[in-house]
Amino acid sequence: MALPRLDNARARALFLDRHGLAVTPSGPGRGADLQGVIGDLGFVQLDSINTVVRAHHMILHARRPAYRARNLHLLHDRDRGVFEHWTHDASMIDMAHFPHWRLRFARNRDTLAAKWTKWGRDFASKTEDVLRHIADHGPCSTAEVGVEEPRSSGGWWDWNPSKAALEYLWRVGELSVTRRDGFRKVYDLTENVIPPEYLNARPTEVETIDWACAAALDRLGFATSGELAAFWDLVTPEEAKGWALAGLRDGRLIEAEVEQVDGRWRKVLMRPRTLEEPVPEVTGRMRILSPFDPALRDRNRAERLFGFRYRIEIFVREARRTYGYYVFPILEGDRLVGRIDMKAERDRDRLHVTALWPETGVRFGTGRRARLETALVRTARLAGVSQVTFADGWMRSAK
Repeated sequence: MALPRLDNARARALFLDRHGLAVTPSGPGRGADLQGVIGDLGFVQLDSINTVVRAHHMILHARRPAYRARNLHLLHDRDRGVFEHWTHDASMIDMAHFPHWRLRFARNRDTLAAKWTKWGRDFASKTEDVLRHIADHGPCSTAEVGVEEPRSSGGWWDWNPSKAALEYLWRVGELSVTRRDGFRKVYDLTENVIPPEYLNARPTEVETIDWACAAALDRLGFATSGELAAFWDLVTPEEAKGWALAGLRDGRLIEAEVEQVDGRWRKVLMRPRTLEEPVPEVTGRMRILSPFDPALRDRNRAERLFGFRYRIEIFVREARRTYGYYVFPILEGDRLVGRIDMKAERDRDRLHVTALWPETGVRFGTGRRARLETALVRTARLAGVSQVTFADGWMRSAK
């Protein structure tokens, strides 16, 4: 029997709708509204690069133009609407999901101690000291522990034992991030950070696996079992596959085919109702996206659906870069129409555009340039600068 099919246009619309990018954005971008955005997405990836603003702020701003960086700090530090931990990378996660992170904590406890000790990190003897220090003196950062221990100028894997103990205790859930000073994590005892209703909830492993797979599918719209496992990076591919097989047997899931941008069809899982649900018409709004936007995190998926190949070139030597150090994708409607190299120069009160490369077949005529300038003005406002400037020859040819 032929599988039900979702053509590429509808697949794009569904995917963008599930990622909060289909409709014209509105809302204050703070408090309960901001928590709702993060809850719909599931999490927002954190990144330290501050070429314009940090990635998490751009992600939220793309969905709420009124959003400002302070709003996320208040939601995390004061309101406790989100918590910080790992998905596939460091992320701000809806606080309602904290109970399910106990599965990660337990698995980290089983694996990290042996792995880190094997790598020569002498941290185990310092965990009690670190916990006692925080209990006695309150929240602390890596700058305030292990003062007498040898220090390294390398990455966190070269930290002194007390710094490594802080990270380990956070990874296993005994400590939580209470705030960041600049971009440095400040840790406290978890019971001082996580609200009691989430702190005291204890889902079983089976309940967490079911939640993780179901919640991933709801946010993706359609996926393979491997993509479900990768979404939160909380369950194993084998666990996601078992969940999918059970769902197909009991009718909670169906197999379907989704058309890729090149016309090929790919087998996926979806809920039976997904094919019948109305999908909103995608607004023609132009948005500058973070390279770590949830819609682009799975680079292969973005390439299959949108024909947009994106690779970070931070670690590529300048002479060998195809584009630039850190270029931003441009979304217009349901198309990724280009990528832009720009930087917030706060000492000169400007957002300076170095280059823009249209995608093949995309022309930046008068109308599209006007929409781009509007999007850049919004981005400049987020970055705290008042003007947008362009380098000579900034409009490049498609590659």
